[in-house]
Amino acid sequence: MKDWPTAMMEAKGVTKHYPQGARIVKALQGVSLRIDAGEFISIMGPSGSGKSTLMHLLGALDTPTSGEIYFFERALHTMSDRELAALRRERIGFVFQFFNLLPTLKAVENVALPLLLAGTSRAKALIPAYAGLERVGLRDRAEHFPDEMSGGEMQRVAIARALVSNPEAVLCDEPTGNLDSATSEEILKLLRSLPEPGKRSVVMVTHDAHAATYGDRIVNIRDGRVDSEERVKDKGLFTIAAH
Repeated sequence: MKDWPTAMMEAKGVTKHYPQGARIVKALQGVSLRIDAGEFISIMGPSGSGKSTLMHLLGALDTPTSGEIYFFERALHTMSDRELAALRRERIGFVFQFFNLLPTLKAVENVALPLLLAGTSRAKALIPAYAGLERVGLRDRAEHFPDEMSGGEMQRVAIARALVSNPEAVLCDEPTGNLDSATSEEILKLLRSLPEPGKRSVVMVTHDAHAATYGDRIVNIRDGRVDSEERVKDKGLFTIAAH
């Protein structure tokens, strides 16, 4: 078994500012956050609070204005563009609100896409892709296109795609925001099954208080700052015990 350090992802004094016309929008203002290997962290906050910006920085999809982001104790700003691309492709899986599936590809091809982009042959990439669909209960939908599936099915395909490279971190941005309540519950239970002690971590951005309770810890973001942190006592049941 690989001997991973405890801290998987860490933000240290991170700010992110965007120019908007004549003014500067301060999306994040000095955020520090540590995510340990095997944790499920829910990042909560109202629209415009900076929670999605923070997730994009943790996932190396964007760079901070100041401060530092670390992945397994290595600062992202010290990585080359090629290293960052490999990090996003191989070690971090992403799940988004609107699924981001390619409409011209079948479910199994969408799942295999990260492996294909990494240079894996189609024959070899399809093996873990089919296995991934089996894991999320969609093996029988492998040959269907996205427009032939429900929202919940498409999100399951997106989760299988996020897992196909066996990443150490899975980052989810409002993964239930486009789903009905019953389907959302199914997706949340699936996400809850993904963390592995000392290994895979899950970070979920959400504005839904119930969804947030599926995490081990809830980090509340407000006005670009960490407002509070709470540890979840009974996952999925609204009961939260503060530190």
